[in-house]
Formats: sequence, C-alpha cells, structure tokens
Amino acid sequence: MYSYQIYLAIFIFGLCIGSFLNVCIYRIPDESKSVNQPSRSICLNCGYTLKFYDNIPILSYIWLKGRCRQCQAPISWRYPLVELLTGLGAISIFIKSGLAPETLIYFIFIACLLVITFIDLDHRIIPDVITLPGIPVFFVMAMAVPDVTLKDSLIGLLIGGGSLWAVALIYKFFTGKDGMGGGDIKLLAMMGVLIGWQGVLFTIFVSSAIGSVTGLSIMLVQKGNLKLAVPFGPFLAIGAISFIFFGQEIIYWYFNLLK
Repeated sequence: MYSYQIYLAIFIFGLCIGSFLNVCIYRIPDESKSVNQPSRSICLNCGYTLKFYDNIPILSYIWLKGRCRQCQAPISWRYPLVELLTGLGAISIFIKSGLAPETLIYFIFIACLLVITFIDLDHRIIPDVITLPGIPVFFVMAMAVPDVTLKDSLIGLLIGGGSLWAVALIYKFFTGKDGMGGGDIKLLAMMGVLIGWQGVLFTIFVSSAIGSVTGLSIMLVQKGNLKLAVPFGPFLAIGAISFIFFGQEIIYWYFNLLK
C-alpha cells in the first residue's frame, strides 16, 4: 500500500503527460508542424503565446473559464478531457500493477491509444508515425510484461494484422469498396505484440460490439442515414484498454460459465 502522496504524484504526472498529448493530437496530422517546435503553446484563434500559468492541466481551463486570456475565444473542452483521461490512466494502471516495469509500458501504450483515438475522431486517420514504430517498440517492451510470452506477441502480431487485413479483402471483394482502413490493420498489429493473441481476440469482440451499438444508435439519430462514417480506431482502443484492466478476469469468468 502506497501513501496518498505517491498516488497524487502519479496522477499529476499523468495530467502533465496529457497536456503533451494534446500537442501531439493537434500537430501530428499536420506534417508541416513539429511536435516539439514551437515549444510554447499558442491560442489557435489569436496566436497569443500561453504563459506557464495558462497551461496548468485542467486548473488553467477552469480558472480561465474555458476561454483564451487574450481574445476570449472559447478553448475546446477536449484539452482538459485528454489531460483527465491521461491522469486517470496513469493512476489506474499504477493501482493495478504498482511499481513495476509493466506499469510504465502500459501507460505509454494507453497514451499512444489516446492520441490515436482523438486524431482518428478528428481526421479519420491513424498515423503511421505512431503505429509503425510502435510495433517493434512494443514487441521489445512486451518482454518485460510477465503475462506476455514471445509466442503470444508473434501470434498477436499475425492475428492482429492478418484478421483485419482479411476482413478488408473480403469486404472489398464483395462490395468493390475499401471498408477497413490500413491504419486499423497496423493499429491492431501494434496492439497484438503487447497484449498477445488473447488480447487481440478480446479487442476485436469488444470493439465490434461497442462499434455496432454506436453505429446503430447514430443511424437511429440520423433517421437511417448511413453516410456518416464512424472511425473504428477509438473502438479498438477501448477494447485493448479494457483487456489490460479486465480482460483476464472476463475470460476466466466466461470459460467457467461454459463448464
């Protein structure tokens, strides 16, 4: 059992990383921008360079009432949301795994998924700059995760990338259209090397279920309009994160139910 100061420090650390993730979400899709340059954040409306006290995670947003100090333009609620989600992710994985190598590994993984989720929601793309390096990086990192073997990682890579690739080929064969983006395939391959083949199957099931319900709900709201494309990346992220926290327990419960 750790002191509350440790938990608070971990949460604040997560909030600060979340502030950096907001920069990544905004700049990565624009190839003309660098993640680390300019180093200071600016108001997207008036170009005002934010002071350090205007950039304190969550607190500055509340203090400024969600508006730029200079021009009073509204600041998107997504900024404090990403910071909060990252902070909660940090403290949650710390509560689950404690001071262990997999805690940092899973936190990095969750941070990557948060960036991918919001970029996919905004631009309908999953950036290769995260997934392609992520495959070998998380493959190496998986060696420090006790529940994941080398065999699990390799099979997870094959099933993760291969399953969605097969679905994409079948869909295109029958419809003549691209129904599954290549970014989703690379994302699930990246997931597979860290969470293994069981995690991949769990992620596909959960993301498909949640995605179907969400898609039907949107269709009902849109009164049957099927033209709205729903990105699949966020659902894959939800499935993978769910597996990290609850996957083994749910799988154990399910197989016991079948006995």
